[in-house]
Amino acid sequence: MTFLGADSRVLYTLLIAGVAAQRLVELRLARRHQRALEARGAVEVAPRHYRAMVLLHGAFLVACPLEVWWLRRPFLPALAAAMAALLVAAQALRYWAIATLGERWTTRIVCLPGVPPVSAGPYRFLRHPNYLAVAVEMAALPLLHGAWLTAAVFSAADAAVLAVRIRAEESALARFSGGVPFPLAGATEGKGKRGGWPAGGGP
Repeated sequence: MTFLGADSRVLYTLLIAGVAAQRLVELRLARRHQRALEARGAVEVAPRHYRAMVLLHGAFLVACPLEVWWLRRPFLPALAAAMAALLVAAQALRYWAIATLGERWTTRIVCLPGVPPVSAGPYRFLRHPNYLAVAVEMAALPLLHGAWLTAAVFSAADAAVLAVRIRAEESALARFSGGVPFPLAGATEGKGKRGGWPAGGGP
């Protein structure tokens, strides 16, 4: 399995390492934002699920190359091209959300009491654009090199974690913003993706 004259598995592993480095940078940015928000009176809500998000996204980045190498998943150019397009679109959406939120982007649920929600950028069209981006990445990144088992297992796990996360966010919105949605991007989302490691949600 070669791509551009190199072993596709090696190139894929390097790509995953790059994504992991990206998530670490995002995590540092999120922590800086959180400190700034807390200095303005923001409060963190429902932190207990955050560790599970971090572990999920970390395990995901390990599982992707592990399945490719251990189970000898083939590199299929047509599938890889489609998944690469999805990844580019997801990255664009995620960073659009991060840029729109600015200092209000974190990987945890952090609310500024009484501050109106952001309604610009992707939030004009989507309630949780960062979570959508992370969900797409969770499926597309493994399938880039045929790791369908990782895609299936971690997409299901991510959906379960996000269900908890979104309920906690909506409850926080009702409490701190008068019931108006307060868009936050969390992890990976990394998550997160929300950003994080991912980040988005990510944490």
